[in-house]
Amino acid sequence: MEGAPAVPRLPPHDPGTPALSVVDMHTGGEPLRIVLAGCPEVVGPTLLAKRRYMRQHLDHVRRRLLLEPRGHRDMYGAVLVRSELPDAHLGALFLHNAGYSSMCGHAVLALGRFALDFGLLPAPPAGARDARVNIHCPCGLVAVFVACEGGRSCGPVRFHSVPAFVLASDLMVDVPGHGKVVVDIAYGGAFYAFVSAGQLGLDVCSAKTRDLVDAASAVTAAVKAQCEITHPDSDDLAFLYGTILTDGKDAYDEEPTTNICVFADEQVDRSPTGSGVTARIALQYHKGLLGLNQPRAFKSSATGSVFTGSAVREAECGDFKAVVVEVSGQAHYTGAASFTVEEDDPLKDGFLLK
Repeated sequence: MEGAPAVPRLPPHDPGTPALSVVDMHTGGEPLRIVLAGCPEVVGPTLLAKRRYMRQHLDHVRRRLLLEPRGHRDMYGAVLVRSELPDAHLGALFLHNAGYSSMCGHAVLALGRFALDFGLLPAPPAGARDARVNIHCPCGLVAVFVACEGGRSCGPVRFHSVPAFVLASDLMVDVPGHGKVVVDIAYGGAFYAFVSAGQLGLDVCSAKTRDLVDAASAVTAAVKAQCEITHPDSDDLAFLYGTILTDGKDAYDEEPTTNICVFADEQVDRSPTGSGVTARIALQYHKGLLGLNQPRAFKSSATGSVFTGSAVREAECGDFKAVVVEVSGQAHYTGAASFTVEEDDPLKDGFLLK
């Protein structure tokens, strides 16, 4: 438009409230909003303490970033913080529509690219085709491997998970409206309930998203009411993040198996769900359906995007036999923005339509 300023500038806003500057990415269709500047310092001696601090004192930042009118009910975010671990290049807090996660695979894949491209770690040696990024997540240290060329990211990203394990398998859970349902509970940095959608009278590949969300939410509520979730390392990790409905094709096949993840407050993952793929591979390995270093492809019923994964080595988590899982996917940049606040805006801290 003629007469418009050549350089973007911030609109009128409260000068006492710093603008939140972000970079937006997506991995397999699942968004990630990364905070560059404007978030107050997140205080705490450990990453889990920082997560508690942000929940108690800075939740308005999450709401302003993710909820309407700046975001939407399925937006996802990450706040980068200092880690207490000497080997970590950065720490990350993961934000969703209802609070804070312990792990997010799609975010880790995107943050690997971001960390390399934005100089959060030393430049890889000349000629390197892979750069390692150590990201401290609330669940633990996650190694991320970013394909690179000339010191910049290119192509797919993969990560090695924290030890993933099965908490309980073949549980009978009474799900209101559906009766007795066989449920598995597995951990891939976060706990998920796994159910074949066919048990609920649904085809995960063709059913309406609303029907899948309602069914998954009923399973989540039933599991929370009837099953105790514990983690051997920390009570901060002992919660059910959501339910993943599958096509029931758990036995190894070269064709992708399809699933959809419904987590937090009925938030729908557009990707195959990185931590969910981790947990599902641990479950398949536990049941003898998948061997070490046997790759499997996982497809999102929401977008058709695909992650690949495999159990790369055995491990332990407390008394649980576990596996470290490698998950690979592709992340892309979508833009950058600055979000401001006007003090007299009654909806400045965001809202969520039910």
